[in-house]
Amino acid sequence: MAPIYQPSRRELLGHSACGFGSVALAGLLAGDSLAIEKNPLAPTRPHFAPRAKRVIFLFMHGGVSHVDSFDPKPKLTLMDGKPLPFPKPKFEFAPTGNLLKSPWKFSKHGQSGMEISELFPHIGSRSDDICLLRSMNGGNQVSHGPALLTLNTGDGVFNRPSLGAWVLYGLGSENQNLPGFISLCPSVYHGGAQNYGAAFLPACFQGTRVGDGFAPITEARLSDTTPQDPPALQKIQLDLLRKENERHLALAGRDDRLEARIQSFETAFRMQMEAPKVLDLSSETKETQALYGIGGGPTEEFGKLCLLARRLSEAGVRFVQINHSYPRNYWDAHGDLKNNHSTNALKVDKPIAGLIEDLKRRGMFRDTLVVFGTEFGRTPAGQSNDGRDHHPHAFSMWLAGGGVKGGLTHGQTDEFGYYVQENKVTMPDFHATLLHLLGLDHKRLTYRHAGRDFRLTDVHGEVVQPILA
Repeated sequence: MAPIYQPSRRELLGHSACGFGSVALAGLLAGDSLAIEKNPLAPTRPHFAPRAKRVIFLFMHGGVSHVDSFDPKPKLTLMDGKPLPFPKPKFEFAPTGNLLKSPWKFSKHGQSGMEISELFPHIGSRSDDICLLRSMNGGNQVSHGPALLTLNTGDGVFNRPSLGAWVLYGLGSENQNLPGFISLCPSVYHGGAQNYGAAFLPACFQGTRVGDGFAPITEARLSDTTPQDPPALQKIQLDLLRKENERHLALAGRDDRLEARIQSFETAFRMQMEAPKVLDLSSETKETQALYGIGGGPTEEFGKLCLLARRLSEAGVRFVQINHSYPRNYWDAHGDLKNNHSTNALKVDKPIAGLIEDLKRRGMFRDTLVVFGTEFGRTPAGQSNDGRDHHPHAFSMWLAGGGVKGGLTHGQTDEFGYYVQENKVTMPDFHATLLHLLGLDHKRLTYRHAGRDFRLTDVHGEVVQPILA
């Protein structure tokens, strides 16, 4: 006999807003409901046994060229300077010319023999830990804004909850003294806060921004959370503020934004004790910092972000997104391809490999899902003779840890890297797979809004079963 389905506590709550709604369910769920109502970010059980407990998402803003990084194309080299022998996609951002070979050599790495370009020698050394998706397809989103929103929210047009917000909504947070979803140095461009927002989900599930794309995070800025008043005095102030806010809420009626605001004050108060310790990288050994490339040079900034992400994950933050983002870091190589990708890869290659190694040392790799993503690839045909245009029709991303098969290459593009030829992975497929690894069924993780049940994958998406360990 099939087991009887037991809904999670969050499903029983009927997708209630953060804070103080859904009183009618209090009788049904008794004391359990009251705890969840007072703390909507409390951990809740997944739909099934998870392979990963947390996510570190490494986002490369601008579009990493797949044919120069993770998808070698000997035919592209052979036909350098010649016209593409079949029609180009109908959807292009800008006109392109003849085929352009990669300026970087590819070589095989690890026992798997995974081919990765010389742009990423350190990531190449971790190839047996990586599950490489060479058949990503971003639909027809040829400009950055819609492509970023598609990757981060599942929809390039409408305002939808971000991936991290869905994860937090579905699973809650393991540490109530820190935000459950943190976005490190996101760009204010190309969708801005929508890329880590909650949209119509209760606002308490939105990401917390730390830093931005304009300046690196420094220890001085990380210490800004140091409290100015004694905790006892702050608690009195907070209690008074909460009392007045709740009184206003009772008079004005239910307001998700106000409920989230009340919750944010509570979280901020608790953060003052724990956040400074977590954000203080000086407690790490010199050897660990060197592993991430911290100590000067081009790897310094991204190395700190990767180490900070590990510390946040270790402290119970459910979803951390590291943004290598515009305007300081940008992979948008319409021209000067070699300098653009060489400069950016040098900044991130060693820190990312160091993150994987550090997670393994600490026993966190098995249940931490590391994602390397970008909004689209670049055209195999050249633009301005030394650049490549936007290319959502086929590109590469990879996963590591958290229940995926290491050393596996999934999918294939044609001999030039223009179209997916085998095992296409759409954005809904990608999102469905990430949720599955976290123990969430993308078809059951829904939220009722405007008269219908919404989900991250809308009406699409299939879990990419072959990559699961």
